[in-house]
Amino acid sequence: MEKNSKIYVAGHTGLVGSAITRKLKEKGYSNLLLKDISELDLTNQHDTADFLRKEKPEYVILAAAKVGGIIANNTYRADFLYVNLQIQNNIIHHSYLNGVKKLLFLGSSCIYPKDAPQPLREEYLLTSPLEYTNEPYAIAKIAGIKMCESYNIQYGTNFISVMPTNLYGPNDNYDLEKSHVLPALIRKMHLGKCLEKGDWNAIRKDFNKRPVEGINGNAEEKEIEEKLKKYGVVKPDVSNQALKESSVTLWGTGSVYREFLHSDDMADACIFLMERSISRNTHINIGCGVDQTINELAHVVKEIIGFKGIIIWDSSKPDGTLKKLLDVSKLNQLGWKQKIKLKEGITNVYNNYIL
Repeated sequence: MEKNSKIYVAGHTGLVGSAITRKLKEKGYSNLLLKDISELDLTNQHDTADFLRKEKPEYVILAAAKVGGIIANNTYRADFLYVNLQIQNNIIHHSYLNGVKKLLFLGSSCIYPKDAPQPLREEYLLTSPLEYTNEPYAIAKIAGIKMCESYNIQYGTNFISVMPTNLYGPNDNYDLEKSHVLPALIRKMHLGKCLEKGDWNAIRKDFNKRPVEGINGNAEEKEIEEKLKKYGVVKPDVSNQALKESSVTLWGTGSVYREFLHSDDMADACIFLMERSISRNTHINIGCGVDQTINELAHVVKEIIGFKGIIIWDSSKPDGTLKKLLDVSKLNQLGWKQKIKLKEGITNVYNNYIL
């Protein structure tokens, strides 16, 4: 890519897309094509086709997607399948029709089978059944990978796919119902700390920035406390010895393993791959190659935030796949490795969260 190449970043306001946009600007790419959902609905075939035909970008980074945590994935199964298929089909097909030089499609580590050997190598794709809770999202992403591969084979395009591990960073989704595990941990423990300190200014600020089920910081204390309790964030009760400490309830047992990568590292890896000639007919894992249990992660977040209360695990709720560690040897051999360590990254994210 040249510094003045026209580059379309689809989904530039999301966690990954915003990180890629920042990184492109840092590296001197000056001709970026950016449209948010109010300007362009990527599920609309006519509008997407018209946009790509008029703008004729040279490069496309497809980071737009409907995403969410385990609750959202399992609840809105049809939406996750339909919306992601629509976005992918529209952008990939019309990028081909309009002569895009290179396209990068962002998938997810959930594409791999539930019981695949660890760490997860690229060739394990489609070797056994998927984890049921996020199966529709995974199927959509697998379709995107195979669509890129098939267009390369049939039409000679240069469409590549990358599979990121679990990501975190600026512009993450902190919705208490629909977020991924790490932003959920950060928000719950932040609010738990505010409750144990009685810092209602901070709680109201948080609810004003991110209302919960329509409740913002102008609501009565009791109403806010009830909403927090619904999502497992409970204040201390000095009149009850058993409840004298604040608590945060988390889903599952805490025993499953997850790998996490900062979105800035993910963006750096994506641009690294866009700038190089690589094999078109395989996807590439992007991660750090190190994981930890969710329980270990929760205590790292607790320490960084300064939450003094207790963590309660609700084992009646699903854990998801036991382990999802990516084999990143292929990416490492190309010359890219993680730069931002987990504790440093979470600290930076939390400092940004409370601004």
